[in-house]
Amino acid sequence: MVTGGTGSRVRPIVSCKGTTCQYGLIDTFGISEEIHEKFYNSYYDVKLPHKFKIGVGGCPNNCVKPDLNDLGVVGQLIPNFDEDFCNGCRKCPVEDICPMDAAKVVDDVLHIDRDVCNNCGRCVGKCHFDSIEDGKVGYKIYLGGRWGKRVGRGIPLSKIFSTKEEVMDVIEKAILLYREQGKTGERFGATIERLGFENVEAQLLSNDILDRKQEILEANLHTTGGATC
Repeated sequence: MVTGGTGSRVRPIVSCKGTTCQYGLIDTFGISEEIHEKFYNSYYDVKLPHKFKIGVGGCPNNCVKPDLNDLGVVGQLIPNFDEDFCNGCRKCPVEDICPMDAAKVVDDVLHIDRDVCNNCGRCVGKCHFDSIEDGKVGYKIYLGGRWGKRVGRGIPLSKIFSTKEEVMDVIEKAILLYREQGKTGERFGATIERLGFENVEAQLLSNDILDRKQEILEANLHTTGGATC
């Protein structure tokens, strides 16, 4: 048993069983352990404006509600659709299995509405003519979610990240941004609302914050913190 996970700091990481789940698209146990070591253990003494919760979900089913955490990571499998192999089947198995109704056969060819598709990967390997033989694994990151008295769903970054290293960098930049630009007692979602999501996204997709990492960590900020539980 380990105690001491409360306070105005990065909280213990919450993960679904995506590593062993039939729907899991990423190794949730592995990435959660890395996040725990790097941002819970190593950042334990770093004071933040309020608590900072991180959730890791293996697929868009969102079993651990990553988008209701301050930062959420969700596994993705972006289908690689090759129209040349599509036979426009009258009863299309891809269309039948798509839970989002993003796949439709129109004019004898399959169309996937990328604005509706949530990259769950259910369609990969289902076409009898191999039009969707594989897909690209990725990570979607949500920012500013919150559960409790004032529920707020997180907003996804526009980019889907292709490597775990990119995800780790974004998490670190988000924590540093929150420490530097958040007000004591303010949750991360409120900081994002005040600064503007586009502004926050631009900072997280650049390296300026990481370049100032030591300066931010050593600054005398949030000495009391805002978390009461």
